[in-house]
Amino acid sequence: MTEESSINVQREGLVEKVLTKEEQDRLTPAAVIDLLKQGNARFANGDVTLRNHVAQVRMAAASQFPKAIVLSCVDSRVPVEDVFDRGIGDLFVARVAGNFVNTDILGSMEFACKVSGSKLILVLGHQHCGAVKSAVDAVELGNITAMLSKIRPAVEAVEEGGDRSSANDDFVHRVATHNVERNIERIREESPILREMEENGEIAIVGGMYSLETGKVTFFGD
Repeated sequence: MTEESSINVQREGLVEKVLTKEEQDRLTPAAVIDLLKQGNARFANGDVTLRNHVAQVRMAAASQFPKAIVLSCVDSRVPVEDVFDRGIGDLFVARVAGNFVNTDILGSMEFACKVSGSKLILVLGHQHCGAVKSAVDAVELGNITAMLSKIRPAVEAVEEGGDRSSANDDFVHRVATHNVERNIERIREESPILREMEENGEIAIVGGMYSLETGKVTFFGD
C-alpha cells in the first residue's frame, strides 16, 4: 500500500457518524459537558480528530441534532468547533463581540434547545477579549458604541481600587468573567422557555473561559 492510499484509508476511517434524534434524546446535559471537556483536552494537547468534512457535509444535509449551543465572541482566535474537537452537525454556534445575549441570540438558543433538542447552553468568554477591553476603556465609535453598552454593566459591577483600564490584565479578566456570569443570568431571566427547561433538567446553562495561551477552557464551577 502506498503512503497516499494509506492516508486516504486513514481519512475514511475518521468519518464520524452524524448524531441522530434518538441518540440526541439519550444524551444528558452532564454527558454533553463531559464530551466538550474531552474534546477540549484533545485540542489543547494537539490531538484533534482528523475528519472527512466532505462526507460529513453529505451525512448532515437532511437534518441536524446538535448536542449544544455555544455563545462565543467573534474573535478569530477562538475557533469554537476546533476548541472542542467537534465536527459538522455537533454544535450550534452563536457569535457576537463580547459574547452577550440579545433578543436574537435568545431566540437562537430557544430554537437550539426547545425546537432542535440541544442539551446544553455554554456562554464562552476568553482571555484578552478586545470587546471587553474596549468596553473597559469606554470606546465610542459608530455602532461599536451601542454594542459595547451591552458589556459596560459588567465593567461597572467589578470592584477595582486600582487601574480600571485595559492596561490592567487582571481587571480585564475579572470583567470578562463577570460578563459571562451576567449573561448566564440574563438567559434565565429573559427566556422563560430556557429557564423552565433548565429547572426541569432538560438542559444546563453553564459558563466557561478560554485561554488563548494554552487552548484550555475552564468551566465555571470546576
